[in-house]
Formats: sequence, C-alpha cells, structure tokens
Amino acid sequence: MKKLSLYDNPPKFISNWVKKHPNYWMYPKDGSSKISLWDITRSFTGIFRTFPDFIVIGVQKGGTTSLYNYLIEHPDIYPALHKEIHFFDRNYHRGLNWYRANFPLSITKNIKKIQNKDFVTGEATPDYLLHDSVSQKIKETIPSTKLIAVLRNPIDRAYSHYNMRVNTGDEKLSFEEAIKKEPERINKGGHDHVLFSYLHRGHYAQHLKNWLNLFSQKQLLVIETSQLEKNFQKTYDDICSYLGVSSFKLNFKKHHVGKYSNNLNPNTRKELSAYFKPYNEKLYKLLGQNFDWD
Repeated sequence: MKKLSLYDNPPKFISNWVKKHPNYWMYPKDGSSKISLWDITRSFTGIFRTFPDFIVIGVQKGGTTSLYNYLIEHPDIYPALHKEIHFFDRNYHRGLNWYRANFPLSITKNIKKIQNKDFVTGEATPDYLLHDSVSQKIKETIPSTKLIAVLRNPIDRAYSHYNMRVNTGDEKLSFEEAIKKEPERINKGGHDHVLFSYLHRGHYAQHLKNWLNLFSQKQLLVIETSQLEKNFQKTYDDICSYLGVSSFKLNFKKHHVGKYSNNLNPNTRKELSAYFKPYNEKLYKLLGQNFDWD
C-alpha cells in the first residue's frame, strides 16, 4: 500500500500526523477521538496565546463549576477552551504550547489593553489543590497568576464527592465503609488517590500551606462555598475586584448540582464533625478567619 503523502490528501495527512503527535493537539470539544480542523488549528497557535491570569485550584465538589460559570459571564472575563485543563497534574508532559492553546490569543488581550478595556482569562481544575507538586509547577511557569480556592464544609464536600463516585459507578461501598477503607485505598496512590480521597481532600490547611509557602496570601483568594449563596453579589464583586475587573450585576443560580439517593446519617455526621474539628481549627488559624463548620 502506498504511503499517504501531504500531496495526496492534505487534510487526512495532517489529521493522521496530529494523532501520532499528541503533544500538539487539543482535546476534541465533544470528548470523542475525532480530531477536527478546529482542534488542529487551535493546537498550532499555542505560541500566540496568553497564559491564564487566574487559576481556580480547588476544591473538588466545592462549587468550582458554579464559580467558573459566574466568572465567564462577566464581559471582561474570557473562558479557556475547557474549564478543567488538568495541565499541571495530568498533562504537564505535553508542554507549554499545548497548555497555552487552551486560552485566547495574546493579540486579543493586547488590543483590549490599547482600548483601555479589561481582559482576564483563566481555568479551573479543582484537583490542583490535592497534588503537592502542582504548586511548584505553577510557581515556575506563571508565578504572577492569581489563585482562587473555593472551600466547602469538609463533611458536605466528602459526602458530595462520595455520591459523585456512586453515580459514576466507581464506588460500590456504603459511605461509612468507604471512609473506613479510605486510608488503605489512597495509600495505593495512582487513580485511587484521586477517586476515593473523601476525607483527605478536606484537610484544607495541609493542602493550602504548601501553596502559601510559595505564593503570598495576597495572591490566594479563599472563598467559602456558602458565601456564594448567602451573599452572592458582594462575594462576586470581591472576586472581580481581586481579578482586576469592574463589578458586574449577575443573578445567582446553581450549576452542576449533584443528586443524592440518601441523606447523610446524623450519627455519621456527628462523628465526622469531631474528626474534622482539629483540621478545621488549623485552617482557621492559617487563614485568620473562622467558617464555623460543624
């Protein structure tokens, strides 16, 4: 069989080449294995694209999807190609060209600046907070980027995380059995650490301390999840001010709300309240603010 050349069928030749060189192409928008001309074009323009101005680093099941959707509704905040890029935890080997291909063109940002208009872009990968190595990679790559962490009552976060894994088919145990087996599971490392770290992810002070050793506290904005519901507009305005864009009136609505088959057992909640108390107290001391979680 004759080897396909560029002259025989340019689109097919380029598509085949891109598939064999994954460091250059983006994820297809629909999550399929089919690579479109759009994906190819986007991939080869990475060098002409900007780095993110902000990164939402966590926490999973803390409201990051809602927050990101609120942010990109602002006329001066431009979305990444995907909300969760997972560059610094899963795709670092693909290189900076691949990462930058997820963001708007630098020329667009420069034109906005010439017009005296704001232009901010960013991503939200909530697993970043879980991995100690990510903070160092971000510090080395984009040291001036602004960081946002959305923290939720660790009991509610853990139970929401558990129900998500039940719904995806990864979790077959009861919640009580799952948290009992958690140390054994996450000590295996690998994907189990990501899937089943229900309680470990709620050790917020431990995770944030690693970031604050590298970034100043002024460079890390911490939002408590309930603030987005109880005082939405003020919280949103505070985030806009932190990102350097003007205030913007926005109506509150929830995104990506999980469904539970059963409510959390009150006795289990009581036990977890005692379990998380010392971890929460360390967090309050680290941040200088008390969230009154129980």
